[in-house]
Amino acid sequence: MDKIFKWMLNHNVEVYVNDIFMKLDSCDQHVKDLEEVFKSLQRMNMKLNSEKCAFDVEGGKFLGFMLTHRKIEANPDKCRTITEMRSPQNVKEMQQLISRLTALSRFVPLNLQVVPL
Repeated sequence: MDKIFKWMLNHNVEVYVNDIFMKLDSCDQHVKDLEEVFKSLQRMNMKLNSEKCAFDVEGGKFLGFMLTHRKIEANPDKCRTITEMRSPQNVKEMQQLISRLTALSRFVPLNLQVVPL
């Protein structure tokens, strides 16, 4: 998805795995941007699931993310499990944590730095 929309990313489009969010600058520009997104999807022979499409969303929780007038942010409720997680207490717990992070890194780019205990 990043490759398909690389020219629009962080400008008027945000992509998270298979979710596409478009930001509105002006109504006229938004129509042009939608056209470009649809053309890009068509070029890649991709289709949208009409049941999951939503238009004119102003803000709040949407598809597991927080939409604000500034940007798209992670939903704090979904991050709470990670932020409140206790530190590993032994080698086995550390191995379990590394295993989970490895699995997660397949979906989310992680910049991790391992520091010895």
